[in-house]
Amino acid sequence: MNALRSISMVAGGGLLAASLSACGGAGAGDLEGDTTDPMTIFDEAVGRFEQAPLAHLPTPFEEMPTLAAELGGPRLFVKRDDQTGLAFGGNKARKLDFILADAVAKGSDSVITWAGVQSNWARMTAAGSRRLGMDPILVLARREDQSVAPADGNLLLDRILGADVRIIEPGEDREAMVDEIAATEREAGRNPYVVSVGGSRTGGDMVLPLGSVAYANCFRELVAQARDAGVTITHVVHASGSGSTQAGLVVGAKMLAPDVRIIGISTGGSKAPSEANVLAIAQETVEAMGLDLEVGPSDVVVHDEYVGEGYGILNEDVVETIALTARTEGILLDPVYTGKAMTGLFDMARNGQFSDTDVVVFLHTGGTPALFPYREGLLEDLPGPTDE
Repeated sequence: MNALRSISMVAGGGLLAASLSACGGAGAGDLEGDTTDPMTIFDEAVGRFEQAPLAHLPTPFEEMPTLAAELGGPRLFVKRDDQTGLAFGGNKARKLDFILADAVAKGSDSVITWAGVQSNWARMTAAGSRRLGMDPILVLARREDQSVAPADGNLLLDRILGADVRIIEPGEDREAMVDEIAATEREAGRNPYVVSVGGSRTGGDMVLPLGSVAYANCFRELVAQARDAGVTITHVVHASGSGSTQAGLVVGAKMLAPDVRIIGISTGGSKAPSEANVLAIAQETVEAMGLDLEVGPSDVVVHDEYVGEGYGILNEDVVETIALTARTEGILLDPVYTGKAMTGLFDMARNGQFSDTDVVVFLHTGGTPALFPYREGLLEDLPGPTDE
């Protein structure tokens, strides 16, 4: 049973009305049945948080039989969080359901966040903010090898969405710039909502790990879809960056299907600090949700073998992965996140790390607008039609 809530707030002299619904679970007082059942307890925990109706849910759960045959097993499925519907979709829409609901509830009229120039998070934050009547301010860091003119990929979409884009040049102080922007907004009588990259770590105006709560709830959705399909998931593989997607999946699995192994493929960070970050967010999520649950180091697995030369740097293995996935299943991956994550899955499958009876789910977190700024590298290494 869904608990429906409405919030109205004054924003910029006008009335901003947002219909907020707890889409993923039941609200307190609305529960039916056995209150000792883990699913019921979980739904009650999620139902305490406001949600904005941004993401198109549930996202599809599909088998990938042609790709599985190409790899020689295991049985493969894909969770299509690239199809969440908000400005080209992606995993950030789920997070923004919770995070921007919090911003609306706090009377915010602008949202300030930071990321890289080709950030999916920034693009979707801009779109979600616009939909809920808030102004997006994006502080975007440029690498030495990146151009910002002409705008392309996610940066082009940021411009179309009318975001106030501030570029950080290499060596500039991002934290100081964010603080200065927030102070200027407040001096102008506005009420900004400051949230970290990826909506992952608490701080600024996000005092609870809402991005991670969203992905705990995603795991609940996935478990229900697998049950309806008559399959038992053994592993979930996904791109792990700022940490809250993996943290939420770990919490959801620990609560609802503890035999499922959550495997994060790092997109840039090394193993030890990445695992520590995910664990910290997961433990904070358990506390925020009020769950009687212990998450420890053994629950968090991040592989850093597939980072290559670094975050956002394309390599031949990722190009091969993008091509093979597209040509077997018609699914497009991106060069920065899902391409690297699927490269990790390919390697583990080819090296016998999964059994023939395993059921492996690849969580597609989106990011396809980033294909276009990488066109030259992709075309240079892309196999021809008969080269696979």
